[in-house]
Amino acid sequence: MSTTYPHVSPAAPIPHDRFDVSGVTPEGAAWLASAGTYPRSTLAHWESRPTAPVVLPCGSVFDVVNVPAIFGRRMLDRLWDEGPGTGPVAAHRGRMLLFCAPGTAQRLPSLLEWEEWGPAVPPLLCHGSGDAVTVPAPMTGAAPRADQHLESRWVVAPDTRRPWLPGPEVLLWACVRAARATAEAAVRISIFPAADQGANVYDVNRRH
Repeated sequence: MSTTYPHVSPAAPIPHDRFDVSGVTPEGAAWLASAGTYPRSTLAHWESRPTAPVVLPCGSVFDVVNVPAIFGRRMLDRLWDEGPGTGPVAAHRGRMLLFCAPGTAQRLPSLLEWEEWGPAVPPLLCHGSGDAVTVPAPMTGAAPRADQHLESRWVVAPDTRRPWLPGPEVLLWACVRAARATAEAAVRISIFPAADQGANVYDVNRRH
């Protein structure tokens, strides 16, 4: 399967900030709340408790691809450095939650099965129709505990009522690129001897 970057319409809105950790805007909160059965109740809950996370269903407004934090960061780096960016992204309990287009949770695992680099991708938790995820609070508390801050927070916060969301092809591309980068890093480490062995080491990958 080709790993060429998938076509993305130039008209697709892209988040303006790579790592928007300032919090969710009112428009972003309205978009998140629209995923629930009672959006007004969710918004009212956040108005009274803006530092409280909530559980929202997937499958209609968004799906979520849940990946290990380190691999997720590598995916984000590829998406922002070489691709179209991302939709909202959250960190939760040592994992990265990538919000994506509805239907992605069903299609992405099948696409990975056909991809030669699929086995190199760590196990993904794909949340779609019938699933729910814990969504970080719209705002961080004034003085949160260190462990509380790390457990659930926004990495790229939603800031519009219609955020652009990557589909399965875009996330497949990011998974493959991240897996390749991980494998290449492991090879570089294994083929070069330790510096204290007295050998001159030249990294041929840096040759232009």
